[in-house]
Amino acid sequence: MDTSGFVGRHHELAALDRVLKRVKAGGRAGRPGRAVLIRGRRRVGKSRLVEEFIERSGLPSLYFTASALPSTRADLDMFAQALAASDLPGAAPVDQPLGSWDTAFRLLALAVPQDSPAIVVLDEMPYLIQNDEGFEGTLQKAFDRELSRRPILLLCVGSDLAMMERLNDYDRPFHQRGTELVVPPLNPADIADLLGLPAAEAFDAYLVTGGLPLVLEEFEPGMSLFDHLEDVVTNPVSATLVSAELSLAAEFPTEAQARVVLRAIGSGERTHALISRAAGDMAPSSLSRALRLLIDKRVVEAATPLSVRPSKETRYAVADPYLRFWLAFLGPYLSEIERRRGDLVLDRIRRSWTTWRGRAIEPVVREALFRMREGGLPEGSGAVGGYWTRTNDPEIDIVAADRGPVAKRVTAVGSIKWLERKPFDARDLSRLILHRAQLPGADEDTPLLAVSRSGVATEVGTGVQVVGPDQLLTAWRG
Repeated sequence: MDTSGFVGRHHELAALDRVLKRVKAGGRAGRPGRAVLIRGRRRVGKSRLVEEFIERSGLPSLYFTASALPSTRADLDMFAQALAASDLPGAAPVDQPLGSWDTAFRLLALAVPQDSPAIVVLDEMPYLIQNDEGFEGTLQKAFDRELSRRPILLLCVGSDLAMMERLNDYDRPFHQRGTELVVPPLNPADIADLLGLPAAEAFDAYLVTGGLPLVLEEFEPGMSLFDHLEDVVTNPVSATLVSAELSLAAEFPTEAQARVVLRAIGSGERTHALISRAAGDMAPSSLSRALRLLIDKRVVEAATPLSVRPSKETRYAVADPYLRFWLAFLGPYLSEIERRRGDLVLDRIRRSWTTWRGRAIEPVVREALFRMREGGLPEGSGAVGGYWTRTNDPEIDIVAADRGPVAKRVTAVGSIKWLERKPFDARDLSRLILHRAQLPGADEDTPLLAVSRSGVATEVGTGVQVVGPDQLLTAWRG
């Protein structure tokens, strides 16, 4: 953590630095300009990352943020104001309203330096595209004809993940004109550094905050999880309470059915039938549409069992850890917090925490194992997931394989035991061996893996590879 309070983002800053070096070095055929398409979930810190990058660069810049107002006129007026207030050498007040984005980009081309680099940011670009269906084509024309001929680094930033991904599609005007950069939440290692927490507690903090910087700002360094949550539930304007609702309102302003389905998944339902029931027996076509929208928006993930046999036993889960926690424990009970009965909410979290955490930590562990260079999955593992049947007999926490979703070879089978003071013991090992025998593609020679918060009991022996919180945390280091 530096003196400005900025933490992490080493990979993202390095990626932006590499593109900026190309701008400074000039380009082929007199085209030094470069563009980067930056996407990430709302409140993940995209704007803060870009601001930090601009400050470190010391270059003149324009930072324009579009509004959610359904008005191209409002966007153009704000762009003119931002341009006039910028430190671009040719920036000047605009005497009359801008008539189009074509005019706005011509003014921008005049304002930027002609022989030295500058940075231009278009933040919340999906709003611009929604308000003007020709915006992408206008930007492409301006970039090709003028902006790419200047030493400009153009940063296009957006929170609508699906829309930002589509900008580089083959049939879109800006195809292959921008480098893509995904800004993830702060990872568990960042959180451990930021809050001064040991590995196991850093994972707990990650499950509650999702690594969102604004939410993490409320978590005092060294504070225990439940002391932090006690502060949250006694403060109705806490970022931990309000951030999810604001994000959902922005993502799904009119899709009420998607919100209903998301609440059902957030309450713990994972199958199509149970989600439908929890959503009020929603019509199958309506449920399918809502699920597709949630998956397209990257809010919900759909997974199938990983083995050598195909399966249709799809299960759904909330993708973002913070939103998953909010939907389970905070969102449904905001009225209690507003009535100053946060104690009821906190008691509910305490009672359910161990069970909820045991399920919530599973995708985090799988990702960590996949990232680990040493001491993780066996060589040749190209995919990691879980396995289950309709009756959950068996249900296996970790399955590693050469590929997914249908493997040719299973490379490891594992179990996750994430409890305080309860190590992985002989009974857990026996259950894992039994489940391995029931997994299509596994046999008695398939390696066993135990991921345990509290280590392993001595009777387990050496027949299983053991991974603990400290080893998992190293997956995000460097």
